[in-house]
Amino acid sequence: MLLAAVCGCATAATPAPSKPGWKLVFHEEFDGTTADLDKDWTFQNGPSGHILCSRWRENVVVTNGLCRLLNKKETRGGQEWTSGNIWTKEQYQYGYFECRYRYAAAKATNNSFWLMPTKKVPPGQKHFEIDINEGHFPNEVTSNIHNHSDVTVVNGKRTHPTSSRSYQFGVRPDVTIQLENPIKTRRLRLTSTHGSYLHLGEFRIYNVNPAGYPDALSPTADKDKPGLVNFARDPSTKISTSGSVKEDASTSKNLVDGRLETRWTSQKEGEKWVEFTFPEDRVIGCVQFVGGYKSKDDWKSLLDNYRVAYHDGRQWVEMAAFDVSNGAYNFARDFHVFGFEWTEQELVWYLDGKELRREKNVFCLSPASVWLSLAIIPWAGEVTDAIDGTAMEVDYVRVYEKKK
Repeated sequence: MLLAAVCGCATAATPAPSKPGWKLVFHEEFDGTTADLDKDWTFQNGPSGHILCSRWRENVVVTNGLCRLLNKKETRGGQEWTSGNIWTKEQYQYGYFECRYRYAAAKATNNSFWLMPTKKVPPGQKHFEIDINEGHFPNEVTSNIHNHSDVTVVNGKRTHPTSSRSYQFGVRPDVTIQLENPIKTRRLRLTSTHGSYLHLGEFRIYNVNPAGYPDALSPTADKDKPGLVNFARDPSTKISTSGSVKEDASTSKNLVDGRLETRWTSQKEGEKWVEFTFPEDRVIGCVQFVGGYKSKDDWKSLLDNYRVAYHDGRQWVEMAAFDVSNGAYNFARDFHVFGFEWTEQELVWYLDGKELRREKNVFCLSPASVWLSLAIIPWAGEVTDAIDGTAMEVDYVRVYEKKK
């Protein structure tokens, strides 16, 4: 009982985990009941103007040592979906913040662990938001710093300074499929059910080349090895696609223009595909493509699933396939620990104990509550009935202060 009183823990039954150099000041292990949450947490009960779901106390439940934020397809608060959003009654200033959780197993969900003041900030200081992770199924981690005080209006829309970094795990922008046994075909096709616009850069279909093949991200790839022939760039090769972001102007020519900074961008909905048809049979030894696009030092919208196949004259034969949800990084299947060190000078993000990002602390200087939120958003994938019944599941939340 003394431990719970000192550190503000939700229950006294769970021993306090130790962390060298740090003093535990709050921890929630969710080994009590749903009703126990009322001691330390506040709940949103109402609609949400900026997302597609209202969020309610009933959507937050504790079962089997987990706090589950539930998505439901139900009309409430003027919105067609409901979910959950909670934050600590106490505020904390500086320290190490840690949460172990796994994502809701559906695209278009936003699985968040974050910090934001819930009381008026002192005069002269900024109202801020630090997103330790806004996670998107199946493998995307996003960290943000928002300055909510310095609002401006651009083209009639309110906006504020934001610094964002996204990371997709288990996915690379560059794909090289080198064939042990070359294939002969007149048609080759890539298909994907990527949840939003598919961005596809240089696509190369090479001959069998004894000298080998280039790095897929090389800007001079076609010239990097002697003997290379890129059938995709042959003027007689026909390129067809499932569609384009611009309905009246195809961007498919960007697939073979030799420039990494340009790309074909598909339509947003439905299956995406690009097909190459040669005037006669080609013998292929290697296929390369670049998925996503580069923004400053980050790759965005990386291709999370694809299937590459060739036509043997009778049917499509799969050459290679990838789906990140079946791989090592499925954040809805596996729990991960998201950590954050906040000092007056620095902001440092961690994933499973490894540093992910480090920034100078410019304006995050006021006490803040710890938030756990699940939301439904259109920019993280197509909104479908697959969301109904999914949940963000939280194992624990812990807050530490530096020992003096």
